[in-house]
Amino acid sequence: MLRMKNNTIEIGKEIFSSALKAVDPYRAVGDHMPYLRAKYQNGGFNKLLVVSFGKAAFLMTKAVCDRVSHLVTGGIVLTKYGHALDRNLHPNIKFYEAGHPIPDENGFNATRKAISMLKMADERTLVLCLISGGGSALLTAPKGMISLDDKQRATELLLKAGASINELNSIRKHISEIKGGRLAEYAYPAKVISLILSDVIGDELDVIASGPTTPDSTTYRMALDVVEKYRLAEELPKAVLHILKDGVEGIVDDTPKEGNQIFEGVENIIIGSNRKAALAATEKAKELGFDTTILSTELQGEAIDASRWLAKKAIEAKRLLERKDGKKICLISGGETTVTVKGKGKGGRNTELALAFALEVTGIKGITLLSAGTDGTDGPTDAAGAIVSGETIQKAQLLNLDPEAYLANNDSYTFFSKTGELFITGPTGTNVMDLQIILIG
Repeated sequence: MLRMKNNTIEIGKEIFSSALKAVDPYRAVGDHMPYLRAKYQNGGFNKLLVVSFGKAAFLMTKAVCDRVSHLVTGGIVLTKYGHALDRNLHPNIKFYEAGHPIPDENGFNATRKAISMLKMADERTLVLCLISGGGSALLTAPKGMISLDDKQRATELLLKAGASINELNSIRKHISEIKGGRLAEYAYPAKVISLILSDVIGDELDVIASGPTTPDSTTYRMALDVVEKYRLAEELPKAVLHILKDGVEGIVDDTPKEGNQIFEGVENIIIGSNRKAALAATEKAKELGFDTTILSTELQGEAIDASRWLAKKAIEAKRLLERKDGKKICLISGGETTVTVKGKGKGGRNTELALAFALEVTGIKGITLLSAGTDGTDGPTDAAGAIVSGETIQKAQLLNLDPEAYLANNDSYTFFSKTGELFITGPTGTNVMDLQIILIG
């Protein structure tokens, strides 16, 4: 029995690994370098500036340096702490590491340097933006009188309130000097090519990293509506609330919209997504003999609610398997859930989802779930997520752990550190939201 269980865990990891390979940012960017080279040579450019930001920034930049190094005249790379494996890829490119999901001073300083570099661009400059998930927090330039502390506080409040990435980014764009199309504004009249690794549901360009090179579909009114929805007006820093209200009243200009001339020379190209990862996971699962179905690549909402839906699907599949004596089943989903933080524990959306799922399938043999962030980090933890089964809660009881108490305290990471079910990969170099892999048999 133990050998079978461990084998199932290894199979889940193998499927997850195949998904990551499909969204390898190094390969994805490398595939577009012939196009970039032709664009540069045929466009009469004399400068190539690289602005790379997000959790996948290192590998994306490395692909550029390995293929068109001789063209690069300047660059800024900004990624999360621990994600820059080599700071010396190119003599004209400077590497910075900064805070995520809460922005910090390093991100602020690096962004200012990027803005200064972009201001030097002209008609004969080609700007290559390499954008990946995490860019919203890393690329930080608070607007007006808003301080870095104000922005940190606003981000923290919205995350704890359980705001979706769309809601969070609608505010980020309107309190920033570079998001919501404003990077393209700084680069104008240069031409811009953005290669984008999507970490948002629906691959909405103006949501990924808060859309720095694309027209913004949100408004100050929509941003203020988010504040009111989560009843944060009293807690939000006054400078942030002041900017949002001034924007609603038209005192402050809104972010650049569709039709603005600054976007005429901008190309935004998505090179990887959650769906691409889920399809690769499906192919690997089928190769391993599983009857495989993608349930959704738009899983969102509260992690606990998502876990109940997934558990229901898993239990239904288990019953079908028993009735028909069929082959093994694999259910795959992807997306990004949220957690409304009410406790004081440690955990991320994937460990929270996994713990809630384990409670739903307690005692049901033959169901295993792997839920993990494709970037290798789940919230403010060093784990990608967790791997659970119908035996998880029984194991916890033998260890005198109360799973419901841990869940209520948002302390799923601590729970799984005690049961030994954390899934730790380290930084993966990519980021296309989360994947859930359910194996039934």
